[in-house]
Amino acid sequence: MGDAAVSETHIGVVFFVGDRAYKLKKPVDLGFLDFSTRELRERACREEVRLNRRFAPDVYLGVADVHDPDGEVCDHLVVMRRMPADRRLSRLVQEGAPVEDALRDVARTIAAWHARAPRGPRVEAQGRRDALHARWRDSFEQVRPFHGSVLDTAAATEIEDLVTAFLAGREPLFDARIAAGRVVDGHGDLLAGDIFCLDDGPRVLDCLEFDEALRSLDGLDDASFLTMDLERLGAPGLAERFLGWYAGFAADPAPPSLRHHYVAYRAFVRAKVACLRHEQGAPEAAAEARGYADLALRHLRAGRVGLILVGGLPGTGKTTLAGALADRLGCTLLSSDRVRKELAGLAPLDSAAAAYGTGLYSPERTRRTYRELADRAATLLRQGETVILDASWTSEGTRALLAEVAEREHAPLYSLRCEAPERITIERMRARPQGLSDADADIAAAMRADAAPWPEAVAIDTAGPPAKSLEQALTAVRPHGAEHVWPRRPFLSPD
Repeated sequence: MGDAAVSETHIGVVFFVGDRAYKLKKPVDLGFLDFSTRELRERACREEVRLNRRFAPDVYLGVADVHDPDGEVCDHLVVMRRMPADRRLSRLVQEGAPVEDALRDVARTIAAWHARAPRGPRVEAQGRRDALHARWRDSFEQVRPFHGSVLDTAAATEIEDLVTAFLAGREPLFDARIAAGRVVDGHGDLLAGDIFCLDDGPRVLDCLEFDEALRSLDGLDDASFLTMDLERLGAPGLAERFLGWYAGFAADPAPPSLRHHYVAYRAFVRAKVACLRHEQGAPEAAAEARGYADLALRHLRAGRVGLILVGGLPGTGKTTLAGALADRLGCTLLSSDRVRKELAGLAPLDSAAAAYGTGLYSPERTRRTYRELADRAATLLRQGETVILDASWTSEGTRALLAEVAEREHAPLYSLRCEAPERITIERMRARPQGLSDADADIAAAMRADAAPWPEAVAIDTAGPPAKSLEQALTAVRPHGAEHVWPRRPFLSPD
């Protein structure tokens, strides 16, 4: 580490001498940052030290003056401890070195800062749905000239469509994040190349110091930057674990859709930067841009908020399938049987058996049950939760009610109809213990005679093993295989 070296970027130069690093800012004005005068550069140096000491106080040592031959101060340097290059997180990840403990410590450090970070109206404004949408739109406009050359046009268009649909229906989610204090003055540029894994703990460097607005963000967005970078480095398992650790330390119950959205946002920003680098004469940046865009698209597909109807006659295994699908996708499951009894003041396992269309199963009670299902589903969709509704769905009217909810909340509707031979369904109903359902073979026969056709539903064969039915359902609701990208909500325990 004692060798002298120099590293240069478009905005600065870093001189490495012995155990010190000296960062000089170039006299440039790029619009989004202005270092054109000595006073502005001094201010930027002091701000860089102040802000980065929040994460690595023993690395950022201070600001030194640069004197000209006449002894006058002509510039300024950020003085830092020199970090060992072989302990850079990005390098360790690529070498396959064990970094789990360091990543857990990074998650703890970031979450601890977020807990005490500055907040307030100016910071919170950047976490609003419309502010995020504006940043997305800016990126879309900047990459549009690269459609068909650097970026695949169909992929870029799908990214825009998925972003627009997600943001259109999720304003209550972003408002709730702000109300919960989740939008903070954070790091803003959390990359594996700026984290060093030392024996006494990691050091997190180079926060985004030149723009408070870009540093004002949802804490989950902040953590998602490193999550995205770890996945880019070929370590999706580490990426998922890191975000899970962060969620645990931050006690953040964010829905999977929001985690995916922020990772996609960070990836697309990097795709945009790579497109601009390609335009400036870096041919290798084209493949980089496509890689980032593909990463963004995978997460946007996985994070799509949807409404899934799982239906079928009694004994067809719809409840079993609905539960398995909810577990695999990490989404919320609502059952008509449970809601029906809840509205009547009954416990879920209390029997309410009655003849078809009477008692708790009268037309008015049924309408009330499905209206309640629709209202609860709408609320959950607005909060970014994909919802599975377990019911028979034999009525065209109840299906239309939920289709209206899906359209209004900008959520795709998936319809799955469970099917099994009648002899199997009758045997299942005879063998099962008292549960949520009160249906028997006579009720099932009456429902079959009364059921309206459901041609838009995908038929799921539930006569065989449940695992096989689940794979059919997953193919129907996640045709791109996106359920394999972080399907479950992270544990809220960091250990």
